[in-house]
Amino acid sequence: MPPTDASTDAGTDPATAGTPDCDDTLDLRLPDELVALIADSGGHAAHLSSDATAGSDPTTAPEPDPARGDLLDHVATWSPATTEAGVFQLVPVRIERDLALISRWMNDPAVAAFWELAGPPSVTETHLRPQLDGDGRSVPCLGVLDGAPMSYWEIYRADLDPLARHYPARPHDTGIHLLVGGVADRGRGLGTTLLRAVADLVLDHRPSCARVVAEPDLRNTPSVSAFLSAGFRFAAEVDLPDKGAALMVRDRALRAVL
Repeated sequence: MPPTDASTDAGTDPATAGTPDCDDTLDLRLPDELVALIADSGGHAAHLSSDATAGSDPTTAPEPDPARGDLLDHVATWSPATTEAGVFQLVPVRIERDLALISRWMNDPAVAAFWELAGPPSVTETHLRPQLDGDGRSVPCLGVLDGAPMSYWEIYRADLDPLARHYPARPHDTGIHLLVGGVADRGRGLGTTLLRAVADLVLDHRPSCARVVAEPDLRNTPSVSAFLSAGFRFAAEVDLPDKGAALMVRDRALRAVL
């Protein structure tokens, strides 16, 4: 479970966000997808299309592979979002096109301190491959703003993730991991703008999802602040194997309020 964001910034002080809301209750009904996965542990692995050449336009999303699992309602088909910073789109990663760029971001010291993926491109590729070759429960994406790739995202099924062992997960909870790649894009509230936009994309395109969740490192104050400013609430502190995390939740029912 990588950290959610090493580089967002917002003016909100997490200390003033109020008392954590601990009213989340455990829903013991297993998601249908999880039941199916247990029943068929040898299910067919699916692959993202990799026929694009290096340097191709990342805003041209690949056609959905019908053999790929639909655990996230085909992120590749999600519409762009118009934000105050420009038109933003999630574009699923293609190794041959995007590896060099993502690896460069991972080697930025500010990012590496939390993601711990610094090193040659093979380190980043080892992180990406299980998602790209998996069943669709986690989709790595470039964040493209006005046609320029500027961030890396992972949209994942939190209720099917190891994270679900550490909080009262509900069916179809959808998680977000984020890093903003360029130094020039940090520290000016852009992370908050994009977090709100992506949470809205999840809720707009995943009608079965009632909550968007995240688990930034508690030490990453700018990231926690950005989530609070983007309409997430601080639900709890959770002890994960690799970090102490702030469980952040954006509720569908409260999206027009927060």
